[in-house]
Amino acid sequence: MDPIALLLFAGALFFLMILGPMRRQKKEKKFLSQLKRGDRVVTKSGLHGKIAEIIDGNETCILETMAGKIRYEISAISQEMSIKINKKK
Repeated sequence: MDPIALLLFAGALFFLMILGPMRRQKKEKKFLSQLKRGDRVVTKSGLHGKIAEIIDGNETCILETMAGKIRYEISAISQEMSIKINKKK
């Protein structure tokens, strides 16, 4: 195989397999760090709620739902679904 073609293949593989997920991960981390009280969110399991309190010490938050208040890990909040629900306002 031609060395130039091999380098091009390796470069494409790097961009598709490594940089894409890294960018997505960076965006999600930024989104989760900017959450504040009163934000409407959707968890990865599909629970809809509004953030009542953020507890910084152990990376959890209290979500206020129609059923009551529930404590959730901040990492369980879905960035894509939360952005979608907030655009519908």
